[in-house]
Amino acid sequence: MSTQPPTPAQGSEAVPTCYRHPDRETYVRCQRCDRPICPDCMREAAVGHQCVECVTEANRSTRRARTVFGGGLVARPYVTLAILGLNVLLFLAQELTENQITAEFGMNVAYVALGGEYYRLITSAFLHWGILHILFNSWALYVIGPYLEQALGHVRFLALYLLGALGGSVLGYWFDDPRVLSVGASGAIFGLFAATFVIGRRLNVDIRGIVVLIVINLVITFLPGTNISWTAHLGGLITGGLVAAALAYAPRSARTPVQVAAIVAILFILAALVVVRTNAISLNGFA
Repeated sequence: MSTQPPTPAQGSEAVPTCYRHPDRETYVRCQRCDRPICPDCMREAAVGHQCVECVTEANRSTRRARTVFGGGLVARPYVTLAILGLNVLLFLAQELTENQITAEFGMNVAYVALGGEYYRLITSAFLHWGILHILFNSWALYVIGPYLEQALGHVRFLALYLLGALGGSVLGYWFDDPRVLSVGASGAIFGLFAATFVIGRRLNVDIRGIVVLIVINLVITFLPGTNISWTAHLGGLITGGLVAAALAYAPRSARTPVQVAAIVAILFILAALVVVRTNAISLNGFA
């Protein structure tokens, strides 16, 4: 007796093949679109497997996790660490060049007004006088920076830091002696102090510690003979407070547009103050 393999009944279904690779047979289907997929096209899902296109579409539609004030979640305070590293590197460069960098990039009213060296308004915030100066500012940034960066996200925190630094320089541009060369991150640091106060109030956390810190530093700032730039401290404090208020109290329904508009408006005001001061110096000198 001879035997033969049974032949498929007429009209039976053909063996399914991968929708992306028609030459590969497969009995696995995507859990979302039900198309057959081969091992190369499978992606792990919560239940079973999905095809490449369904996974891509799901990732596109998934909302990115945000901080309470709208910034992206922060795994590590990279901006804080980058600023700390830059400050240290520039301080070493200052020492190695015998403060030539300080003379070229420190804040000076005359160089800005008469020489058009407006970059000094920002570059001066990354330079320091002596080891104690950079140690205090670095300690303050290391303690407060990560907290604010995690609350605001990388970009918003960077905007807060730079605008605080600029605000301190702008007030100095109006009231500092044109014969004085000033450097330091104090404007930015005082901006962070103010932001910690504002955000703490917004989140209903204990802010007594930061209030004491601000008061102590302001008292030290105005003590006679301290040789501390009160303009940088006060300008940074005011600017940082305004930026933080805009970030913390923006309405949830239009948070990002309002925050961006507020940051741009503050930057515009600071720029306008620089223009007005430059014109006043051009007309009346340093009186």
